[in-house]
Amino acid sequence: MVLSMDRWIGKVAVVTGASSGIGAAIAEHLVECGMKVVGLARRSERVEEMSKKLTGKKGVLHGLKVDVSIPEEIIEAFEVIEKRFGPVHILVNNAGLLKYTSLMDGDYKQWKETFDVNVMGLCVATKEAIQSMKRNNVDGHIIHINSVAGHVIPFHLLNVYPASKFAVTALTETLRVELVQSESKIKVTSISPGFVLTEMAKMDGASADILEKFPHIFPEDVADSVVYALSTPPHVQVHELIVRAVNAKD
Repeated sequence: MVLSMDRWIGKVAVVTGASSGIGAAIAEHLVECGMKVVGLARRSERVEEMSKKLTGKKGVLHGLKVDVSIPEEIIEAFEVIEKRFGPVHILVNNAGLLKYTSLMDGDYKQWKETFDVNVMGLCVATKEAIQSMKRNNVDGHIIHINSVAGHVIPFHLLNVYPASKFAVTALTETLRVELVQSESKIKVTSISPGFVLTEMAKMDGASADILEKFPHIFPEDVADSVVYALSTPPHVQVHELIVRAVNAKD
């Protein structure tokens, strides 16, 4: 199997949650591969700052202010993207939310916020991206940044987060079946990292020094996984990747 990103050069990739961590690393990797990347984030100014640092790379990065918990903002963003940059070829659903609480005495508003971002935001962005691909006869690629929490027994204080990621696991397979039934060549891939050392990983009261003692991977490792999935030939479907640190307990 020959791995190559050549067919994506100059094409449009949308990355949600692109202002930091995994999303920022993915956006940077895709720019280096020569893509026109649109990073969606509430803190779009951070994406724009990153774009300046990537000046001179093969591709280019643009920031767009979007709250993925609000469907109307996602829909409007995809309209802007197609008009300004062209049809969407790749969508990376990276935006995620984790609230450290519990099911027994947690805040239900925080539970809803988690599902609004991790599930509904992902669904709306996926629909808009696929509609753009279909309108423009694009054999694109949808990538969901899932989690090992979407496959394994939950850990303490993760409350509804594993449920939201189990939903992503199910949604990946459901979308694959829909694409098969419609004879579409659009691909969908779920990438499930273990513990990644990012801003979101920093629990209340836990310092970076403490977290670094746990087996972990880095945002760049997840970004490499995204590039791998995208690099496969058009006839190859990478359905699921689980990426853990060596000796990880998760």
